[in-house]
Amino acid sequence: MLNKLKQELNKLANPAKAQILQGFFKTGNEQYGEGDIFLGVTVPQSRQIAKKYSNLPFLEIQQLLSSKIHEERLIALLILIKNYPNNKGQIFNFYLKNTRQINNWDLVDLSAPNIVGNYLKDKNKKILYKLARSPNLWEKRIAIVSTAVFIRNNQFKDTLEISKILLKDKHDLIQKATGWMLRELGKRNLSLLETFLKQNYKQIPRTTLRYAIERFPESLRQKYLKGKF
Repeated sequence: MLNKLKQELNKLANPAKAQILQGFFKTGNEQYGEGDIFLGVTVPQSRQIAKKYSNLPFLEIQQLLSSKIHEERLIALLILIKNYPNNKGQIFNFYLKNTRQINNWDLVDLSAPNIVGNYLKDKNKKILYKLARSPNLWEKRIAIVSTAVFIRNNQFKDTLEISKILLKDKHDLIQKATGWMLRELGKRNLSLLETFLKQNYKQIPRTTLRYAIERFPESLRQKYLKGKF
């Protein structure tokens, strides 16, 4: 089954699009996506393949997720997401064992809320704090982006606490993700976000701040940018 999936995927390869994607996802030397290989297959096309091969056994999903080819890892995650409702615990544990293979921001943002966030929304969140303190870029992004599910359920504590852990991080992918989740929180509880910003203003990276206040009225946004709130 796995060989058929790969054959189907390779038939959809678009070298010109692949070259664009490899630049967009920073796959060059010493960039965050170094070594990531793209075929140039679109996400809708990948979704169709994942749907067709949704019964792929775990052993073959593992092989897909261990691939150097970006779209193969993406399809592995799409299959996991599709099967998650019927096999929550096993898929959650499988995901955590493979976090180092979920190694580009689109893969994290697609999968972390759907699997990790959904699983932990009514459970102990300790694992997220461990991931937030990891030296691994992608585990840290998984930690904060997973909290999107909590925000949608009006649970804000973990987003704020994990954001505080990540405020010292210098990578723009973590700063952007943290600001993004703070912005989402602010849509639900603006006063809570403003309290967090005022309490931590001196430690908040400029990128995080800009993302967090993106939806603020312009006059208020300028006050925060100038530190005159």
